[in-house]
This record gives sequence, C-alpha cells and structure tokens, in this order.
Amino acid sequence: MNQPITLNQLRQMPLGEVAALPVSELSRLQRDVTEAISQTKLVSDLLDGVLTRRFGDRAASIRQETRKDFGLIRFQDGDVEIAMDLPKRPSWDQGKLAGIVQTIRNAGDDPAQYVETTFDVSERKYTAWPDNIRRVFEPARTVKAGKPSFKLTLREQEVA
Repeated sequence: MNQPITLNQLRQMPLGEVAALPVSELSRLQRDVTEAISQTKLVSDLLDGVLTRRFGDRAASIRQETRKDFGLIRFQDGDVEIAMDLPKRPSWDQGKLAGIVQTIRNAGDDPAQYVETTFDVSERKYTAWPDNIRRVFEPARTVKAGKPSFKLTLREQEVA
C-alpha cells in the first residue's frame, strides 16, 4: 500500500503529477493544508503575543520619548536589533465626510481637490433592483471572475 503524500513531498511534485492524483488524495491534501494554515496562524499569533509582552513596554517607552506614535522604531536587546513597526490605519466617518464635501461644494470649491470619492454598489442590492433601474447602472458595471476555490469532501462510505 502506498504511503500518503506529505505536504513537503507535494511541494516537490510536478503540477501535472499532482493533478493526476486520485480525488480522494487531493481532498486529504486539502484538509492537511487547511490544518497546517490553522496551526501556523495559531503559532504566529502566539509568537506575536510573546514579542508584544517581551518588548511592548520598551517600545512604548521609546515611542513616548521620541514622540513617534506610529511607524518603525529600532532598539537593541543584547546582540539583537528589534525593529517594531506600528502602522497608522486611519478611518473616516463616511457620513461626516459627505457633509464636508457638501460644505466645500456649497462654498464654490471643488471637493476633488481635497477628497477622493468612491462609489460602490452592493451586488445583492443591484440584483434586487427593478429592471429599469438596473439598466441605468449597467454601463458602469463590469463583472470579473474572482479566484476559483474548491472544497473537496470525501463522503463517508456506508458500512453494511
């Protein structure tokens, strides 16, 4: 009986050889990959927590001293240089921005000089609209295919 293919072996196999595997083997490999991703995420989260616990206070102190709330800071711990990045992720209240844009427009200025405006239509809402409304929006709509995904599930064989 053949041994199951490991994920390490899978990485070395030609694509055509992998594609020719029995579907049950592809299903098992897919489960193995999902489990490996899950385990890697758990370990990554654990390590991130450990690093935050170990260096977080020191990094916060350095940020306070340098008055650098966001971005990259560097410091030493023995022979190791630690680089800690704290990205800035601003968010904007869309309702308030719409009011500001209207205020700019009412003042006779062009809001495009200050803000980027993005329009979006929910696909669920679009498909629920009446035909006459959809026809108005169709010239502005492009549909592209996303990345296909497959989930292989091996059905349990009934035991008589």
